[in-house]
Amino acid sequence: MKIPDKNISTGIASTRKNPVKLLALSGLTLAMGLSTSGPSLAQVDGVLIPADQAAAAVADSSWEVSRFSWGDPNLEGTFTSRDMSSIPMQRPVEYGNRANLTVDEFQQRVAGGAGGLAAMRGGEEFEGEARLQLSALDSAEVGTRTFGYTSYIIEPTNGRLPALTEEGQQRQASFSRGQANGPFFTTEDFSYYDRCITRGVTGSILPSLYGDAMRIVQSPTEVAISYEMLHDTRIIPLDHGRLEDPAIKQYMGASIGHFEGDTLVVETRNLTDKLSVARMPHSEDAVLTERFTRIDPEMINYSVTVEDPRTFVSPWTFRLTLTTQPDYEVLEYNCHEGNFFVANALRAEQNYQRMATQALANGEPVPARNVSDGGVQIYQAPASEDTVDINSAQ
Repeated sequence: MKIPDKNISTGIASTRKNPVKLLALSGLTLAMGLSTSGPSLAQVDGVLIPADQAAAAVADSSWEVSRFSWGDPNLEGTFTSRDMSSIPMQRPVEYGNRANLTVDEFQQRVAGGAGGLAAMRGGEEFEGEARLQLSALDSAEVGTRTFGYTSYIIEPTNGRLPALTEEGQQRQASFSRGQANGPFFTTEDFSYYDRCITRGVTGSILPSLYGDAMRIVQSPTEVAISYEMLHDTRIIPLDHGRLEDPAIKQYMGASIGHFEGDTLVVETRNLTDKLSVARMPHSEDAVLTERFTRIDPEMINYSVTVEDPRTFVSPWTFRLTLTTQPDYEVLEYNCHEGNFFVANALRAEQNYQRMATQALANGEPVPARNVSDGGVQIYQAPASEDTVDINSAQ
């Protein structure tokens, strides 16, 4: 097994033989361990190395992905993006064109710096109810590995989003992200996520608070990808045939896949302009090119190239390394049954309108939205007396 030496630009460089030791991560404490599965961080000569540098395809040049009897690489399994939670979408400018942290920077991330795994476990990036929810999650929901990437975006080389066109700027300004401060008058004031419809192709796998998993199943003629939240399944035919009529627009678009060596390449067109990619709204002309490459029995490199000249002045690409988590299962996501956000937001909006009307009648300033002392906070709206718990026995 070959493990690279340290280098200031990547944290890792040339090769030398050295056994990989493992550190088990438990809570906020790092302790020596020998397991090759489950929560682990690789170490070389007492120095922790990023999970991406410990991947089988990186650590052993002779490693090969397993294949099905019909010859395609095996990508099957349940994978999440939880281990990418410590990484920003856009690269902080101080890193320049560096795609990887230095050794010292990586140690800081592991120790619990801003966005670090330890910080995630302590809930330091969240407040209020979100922090309470996070504290109740198990390791599978907060991640078990730490990567050394400086950003999700890898193209352009500076790791920053390309400039928006004039149309893209207008779209960004008017795009409804939902779960904001209102006003909430109609269903159009809520996002498709709020309404339990979809999170889109990329939103379905990017890290959020929980439920960021996909299950991949393959056959000789199709690949099926099921997302945990919000219950979407994509059936991707493996051929070079024509896509559906361009006039047919879908939330998840129309996809066709093929293999290039060990990599599954999926091209998606026919998207609507109602959703976003990596939280950036796009036009109906957007084309997404996804690439799935297994680099380890427990890791898949996943990249998405976005081409949308109506929105961005140039194409751009972001990358995640998807990983397995101990005992993780993709369960049925009953979104509507537990979705209280829409009802709470509408009730809070009614309450706010009453307060604003009363303030105007009294010649007082209209109160600010989303303040905790008056019941305007949309997540803490006062319960209605006739509220019915749909999960209670009738």
